[in-house]
Amino acid sequence: SPIGHAVNVHLDLSVENYGIQEWIGISDRLREVFPGSPELVEGFAYAPSGNGIGVAIDEKAAAKFPPNESVTSWTQTRLPDGGLNLP
Repeated sequence: SPIGHAVNVHLDLSVENYGIQEWIGISDRLREVFPGSPELVEGFAYAPSGNGIGVAIDEKAAAKFPPNESVTSWTQTRLPDGGLNLP
């Protein structure tokens, strides 16, 4: 997540023996919802410069992308009564 990326980049900058940061990327849709997300430029991750960890949450933008609560066969978890266990 953009928040996880931001926290990890800040942690990387504070650790003397930091090596390599894994990066799965941040889509344009996620950047819209999480303004201030870290940037990856020519293989280097740059920490956000805002307050705190530097990432904000735009709730109006998030409302445009409601969660998909459909059942997926490889991750579904069922309760003892057979009901779907949602977060």
